[in-house]
Amino acid sequence: MNTTGQRHVVIGTAGHVDHGKTALVKALTGVDTDRWKEEKRRGITIDLGFAQLNLSDGRSASIVDVPGHEDFVRNMVAGATGVDVALLVIAADESIMPQTVEHIAILEFLGVRSGVVAITKRDLAEPEWLELVMEEVAERLESSPISWGPPVAVSATAGDGLEDLKAAIELAATRTEERATDDLFRMPVDRVFSVAGAGTVVTGTVWAGQAKVGDSVQVLPAGREARIRSIEVHGQSADNAAPGRRTALALVGVDRVDAPRGSMVVVGQGWQPSRRVDVVVNLLPAARPLTQRSRIRFHIGTAEVMARVTPAGDTVEPGESGVVRLRLETPLVCRWGDRGVVRAYSPVTTVGGCVVIDPFPDRRPRRPSADPRLAAADPAVRVPAFVEARASQGVALDELEVRIGVPPAESKSILGSLEGIVRSGRTLISGPVAMSIVDRLLRAVADFHIQQPLEPGLPLEVFRKLAETPPLAEHARSELEGRGTIVVSQGHVRLADHQPRLEGEDADSGAEVLKALEDAGGQGATVAELANRVPAGRAEAIAEFYVRQDTVIRIGADRYLLRSVIDGMTSRTVAHLREAGEATPADLRETLGLTRKYLIPVLSWLDGQGITVRAGDVRRLGPKAHQVDGLD
Repeated sequence: MNTTGQRHVVIGTAGHVDHGKTALVKALTGVDTDRWKEEKRRGITIDLGFAQLNLSDGRSASIVDVPGHEDFVRNMVAGATGVDVALLVIAADESIMPQTVEHIAILEFLGVRSGVVAITKRDLAEPEWLELVMEEVAERLESSPISWGPPVAVSATAGDGLEDLKAAIELAATRTEERATDDLFRMPVDRVFSVAGAGTVVTGTVWAGQAKVGDSVQVLPAGREARIRSIEVHGQSADNAAPGRRTALALVGVDRVDAPRGSMVVVGQGWQPSRRVDVVVNLLPAARPLTQRSRIRFHIGTAEVMARVTPAGDTVEPGESGVVRLRLETPLVCRWGDRGVVRAYSPVTTVGGCVVIDPFPDRRPRRPSADPRLAAADPAVRVPAFVEARASQGVALDELEVRIGVPPAESKSILGSLEGIVRSGRTLISGPVAMSIVDRLLRAVADFHIQQPLEPGLPLEVFRKLAETPPLAEHARSELEGRGTIVVSQGHVRLADHQPRLEGEDADSGAEVLKALEDAGGQGATVAELANRVPAGRAEAIAEFYVRQDTVIRIGADRYLLRSVIDGMTSRTVAHLREAGEATPADLRETLGLTRKYLIPVLSWLDGQGITVRAGDVRRLGPKAHQVDGLD
């Protein structure tokens, strides 16, 4: 994974309301992240705030300051998404509080791996009490999956401990993973506004990949195409947007209403909004069970949507994990491996976290697959599971990187090592399924020959429908043509050794049809008339067989003439017109020896062949008259 030169880290605050998060950020950066008048009036953070912190090791850190009040946890989750280092703020005079616990759970659910604990307001606590608080915090965090450093006591007002805190942040930053620059670009939108001369501006933290000025992007789920007019990183112009940076993109071609918080700016194929997402959910011990059609709040990226739950089993019990399908009330965009937070619909509390294992599952079956391979860490294990789960549809190569959650280069490597999967055009399909379809279609063609021996073959459209999906149809055709087993010609599929022929009773009936047409001469015969000479139900099939053999010509809906007869009438008609220049039907009636009832269909057929053309009440030679034998 290419990560050269990536020296950026995102720090997210967390902690109970009024524990000093915003004051601490200001003490560290000099930036007051409370931007709104309401925040100033109430003295609490309501929405996300942002600041830049330059670390001594050369890294540029982006700090996301989140609200601590329980009424604004939705904003906290939006800010915590994509965080590399958590800065947990706990006031020395109050210690761990309810929102502290909830914020820790959210950070753990979102997969944050590194954290720093700041014990603020140290100047308000006695040394003995401060020591007890630090011990309590360290004990509480000991079992956390996040790698927390020892708590650092600070005073934002006096400046005590700030250098120690910066050192702890820098140490935590070294434990973070660099973000991939060679992955698909995406940036969750946390703010959108309009700027005169720049147009619509969206901001967020770039999760992966790179984009530069002039690049085309998609804004989803609105489905709008846009172009990057300019880029800013912490207020400074930049040529490109890179992972881990707080970034503002000025976009051309999209309105504010199409890019609200929760949208995703992406580059590359495969991204698609979805109203269904399969996840592995982990419930907190105090949560209620998740049952069929439980209504929950689903937070992922910067989006919050309402959803109904469909478990793979009966329920997911408190303190346990399980696979569920989330049926979303509004669409969103996600990718395999994305982490989200599940909150109860009412009362609004955090009840668990989840990991996406299928960002856009099929509508059927309604319940999610419990196949453990879909959640496997190895993407080479996930690919066959996805392909098998979509047995008839297969997996489109264009969506592979999003569906299995890997960069393009890694997906190409995986494709080169897969077994039991075949590729049909731009689709991956299961080898056993493909083999079964090939065998089934081959039998269908053979059965058709038995049932309809006079037909040229199974109609190609029927062949495709029997395959159920275009990828399977194309694979079956390619495989069978490659073996030399079938031939596709003029819209029909036949076995390579099949030749329509008249056998048994049909051979006798065929002779009768030809004799009847010979007797009819230029008048020809209809199916009903031919049926007087052959067994019921075989007249049309035999006549059409001769049409395909070019022994018989069909004129109009169901009147048949021998090719030799129509050729003779064609030659006489062309000869007459070469001499006379033009002729009325009455003139040609004498030439061809037909009554008007039989003459007009013949003349219409000649018009259709381009041998004659009609001009009012007369016929003249048409552009293909020269093709008639003997009259070049």
